[in-house]
Amino acid sequence: MGKYTHYNNVSFMEGHKLAFTLAEALMTLAIIGVIAMLVIPTAVISFKTKIWNSANETFTKKLDNAIQDMHTQNTLGGHQDTMSFVAELSKNFKINKICANDEIISCFEDTIYWDDEQVDMSKIKDAADLGQDDWETETVGVMFANGVTGVIAYNPDCDFDNNTDEASTASCIAILYDVDGFKKPNTQLKDLRSINVLSLGGNNCAFEINGTCFTAPFTPTPLTLAECQMEVEKGTLGIKECSYSTDYWAGAVKTCGGVSKMPTLAQIADIANYVYNTSGIGADTSTSGSGGINVDLSDSSSYSLDDDKAETLGFNLGNASHSSFLIWSAQENTKTGSSLRYFFPGNTFTGNVSRSTSQAQAVCIGD
Repeated sequence: MGKYTHYNNVSFMEGHKLAFTLAEALMTLAIIGVIAMLVIPTAVISFKTKIWNSANETFTKKLDNAIQDMHTQNTLGGHQDTMSFVAELSKNFKINKICANDEIISCFEDTIYWDDEQVDMSKIKDAADLGQDDWETETVGVMFANGVTGVIAYNPDCDFDNNTDEASTASCIAILYDVDGFKKPNTQLKDLRSINVLSLGGNNCAFEINGTCFTAPFTPTPLTLAECQMEVEKGTLGIKECSYSTDYWAGAVKTCGGVSKMPTLAQIADIANYVYNTSGIGADTSTSGSGGINVDLSDSSSYSLDDDKAETLGFNLGNASHSSFLIWSAQENTKTGSSLRYFFPGNTFTGNVSRSTSQAQAVCIGD
């Protein structure tokens, strides 16, 4: 038998080492492997998402700056086709290659994944294929110098009074772009992002929450008072009254194809629950008023906005130091006010807001 040695009242047999058995070591490695399999993919996806979101923020800022420069130079409007616009854009935002619509895949991926469906990009020929049926312009492929690839359609009604109106990227173009260029996964809400793309090749579901299909977020182009009143007379969109010369809510309704295609406050609350990682946000449907700002704070509990989730859905969060956005609802309260939901870093609530508010974004209900 071995000789015992005593240390602090604990006996150890000399000649015996304290160590793991082979079985114990293998079991430990197996556990570590399982944990790694669960944790590493999630960490990689989170890391890639942050990279994609950062690249997207950089790209959209440069694109907005280029649009503003063209607005200042009075070269933003007046183009009859997308090719003419892109040629002008290249003077303000460096583009390495431009491809006509019959050669799109020379500048962009040949196939992508949109709403979990494979899309043949060679068939995306005109603005209608990006959901802009009224523009009647062709699509053009582009390879930007910063590595982003895109497919653009131009709005020939993109024209502004150079002295008074602020130019809007969303009012001028619809663009599908890949912040990773030709690298995979070429998938919607990952490396693929869009501005003013309401559908893609007939598929208008950009994301789905609680069984509801939503189009990609966009900034509405406002209707003038005359345009809004004309829609009221037609009675096809469901707009009841008009007041403002720049009615952004009515513009959102027209883009969506009617009030029935706009999300309810309850459906926007579903979006809020998703981006705030909770299930406790209600619809707050009691909002009313005669215009201006009349907020409903009945559900203004403290929540934490998940910027990555919101950006991945396609919402523009504005100032990075104070991320926030607003979404128009279907609820028309008066001829001057309609309901929307505020999304702030620490809370969210509904409000009756002037229909001339230009900061709000919109989504439509898809098919």
